[in-house]
Amino acid sequence: MTWQEISLLLGIGAVAGILSGFVGVGGGIVIVPSLIYVMGLSQFQAQGTSLFILAMPVVALALFNYAQSGNVQWRFGLIVAAAFVVGGYVGSKLALRLPEAWVKLIFGAIMAYVAFKMLWSGYQGISNHES
Repeated sequence: MTWQEISLLLGIGAVAGILSGFVGVGGGIVIVPSLIYVMGLSQFQAQGTSLFILAMPVVALALFNYAQSGNVQWRFGLIVAAAFVVGGYVGSKLALRLPEAWVKLIFGAIMAYVAFKMLWSGYQGISNHES
């Protein structure tokens, strides 16, 4: 691995970490596209690597800060986490059976939908606040 690759990976990690702590995103939205378009990984390699990264203790540090400030709904989190584990297993099996191009298309469509919903909600919040 070259120093340039290490520098790029450190940059991807720093941006994803800052965004994760700031607005709760990182894995799918920042890391996966960065690994594909900056580092040249396949969709499947980027997804697998992103899942590995998310399993790291970094998540625990961000969780600690939110928990200390009383901003974690533990019961909700435990229920979603249990379903997330099962869903992650099923989703990975399904993704690996589809052509990579389809997985990219589905991934992009989900990101576009979420982006639209967030932008629209933010716009409405600003419009209502200014009225």
